[in-house]
Amino acid sequence: MSTSWDAWNFRDSAARAAESGTIVGYRVHATDGDIGEVDDASNAVDESSIVVDTGGWIFGRKVILPAGTIHRVDDGERKVYIDLTKEQIKNSPEIDEAALDGSAHRDGLGTYYGEFYR
Repeated sequence: MSTSWDAWNFRDSAARAAESGTIVGYRVHATDGDIGEVDDASNAVDESSIVVDTGGWIFGRKVILPAGTIHRVDDGERKVYIDLTKEQIKNSPEIDEAALDGSAHRDGLGTYYGEFYR
């Protein structure tokens, strides 16, 4: 992957996802299968992300995926395609509800996912 990966902004191939809220409810597909459904989406400048409800896949856990992990959005299929594996997403840092608005939590997520884009 490119060394210029931007975790917190949508790529050109997924730019339409930046339209606030339009992808909530879409299925999320990793490179090796579905992982859940978009529960929330943010298009804040330099802080864009989606929250995925993984349902029964990883015991009802929700995960935050930075916007830069979205490869493309298919409105016809109502799917968001992520270019990470299920295992990479499963091993992501837990959501820290108390620190969600803090830069430390966001930085930790960016560092974790950034390892896959070097």
